[in-house]
Amino acid sequence: MTTFFLMLLQNGAFADDMAPVEEKMSIFEIFVQGGFLMIPIFLLSILAIYVVVERWMVIKNSQMDNIKFLDTVEDMLKSTTPKEAITYCEDVNKPFARILANGIRRLGRPLQDIEEAIKNAGKREIYSLEKKMDWLATIAGVAPLVGFLGTVTGMIQAFMQIQTLEGNVNPSVLAGGIWEALITTASGLAVGIIAYGFYNLLTGKINRMIFDLENSSTEFMDLLQKPAQKKTVVK
Repeated sequence: MTTFFLMLLQNGAFADDMAPVEEKMSIFEIFVQGGFLMIPIFLLSILAIYVVVERWMVIKNSQMDNIKFLDTVEDMLKSTTPKEAITYCEDVNKPFARILANGIRRLGRPLQDIEEAIKNAGKREIYSLEKKMDWLATIAGVAPLVGFLGTVTGMIQAFMQIQTLEGNVNPSVLAGGIWEALITTASGLAVGIIAYGFYNLLTGKINRMIFDLENSSTEFMDLLQKPAQKKTVVK
């Protein structure tokens, strides 16, 4: 991510304005010209990539057809023992399966106890899905600020150079100092924008999954109340 803007420079996106620099400097050299603040921006980009890949795999591995799974568990509870249904849920080992396993373990207790167990299990699964997303949000906010800080420090150095030379500065020297300072801003913005985009994408997927978990858990509770409703009608 940190090299996104630098790649644009190398590929000629700003060839008209920076042709002399493009011919003389490699990506690594441009990175170095950005100053020491390019290091935290680079580290933030690596951390962002890790979080995106890790959360993406967690979400992908957590997806399942909750309705179909609930139908299978319902058939097992009717034809086999709850212990076998629990074993089946543990073998599937996905968020909804783990939630159902906690509820099935409490069959025979009041519905309020079963519902409480399902809610607690659901909270744990939601926490597991949302874990590390705050890291991505922090990166999206911090990376541009680090970039702006690099620009400010770079401009300070440029004006200190002007003062040292008592104003007798070649315009090309001043321009070079300015674009070097702007490298950090461009890199920080690139990391922040990409991180923010993936944060929203992953948050949307997680919210949809949470909704499905809550909806399917409610259907499971309705399933448990069916026998009680039939008995009431007979009486």
